Amino acid sequence: MQKFLVLYKASPAAFDKMKKSTPEQQKAGMDAWMSWSKKSASAIVDMGGPLGKTLRVTADGSSPTTNDLGGYSVMQAESKEALAATMKGHPHFMTPESWIEIVELMAIPGM
Repeated sequence: MQKFLVLYKASPAAFDKMKKSTPEQQKAGMDAWMSWSKKSASAIVDMGGPLGKTLRVTADGSSPTTNDLGGYSVMQAESKEALAATMKGHPHFMTPESWIEIVELMAIPGM
């Protein structure tokens, strides 16, 4: 099995909409995530969680910045394509203008 970093992404407008959701909408979203996590338990290595604000660090210092990252998970599957197939109907897609990116976690030679 290969391991993958699953990135939950959305547009700035989608993030703003999520921040304004009602408690009932938040509960419905969490219920959907819990249901999905039970169905996908064999592929989940680390459920992950939401991501906060970003700080960009360079050789010259650091500064706040923005990105399209909302959260992450670490999952396993035979391939990116096999993992992508398990994302059909994922609760992240309840938010318009959202998408998921799957990135293979590569082994470091000699470690």
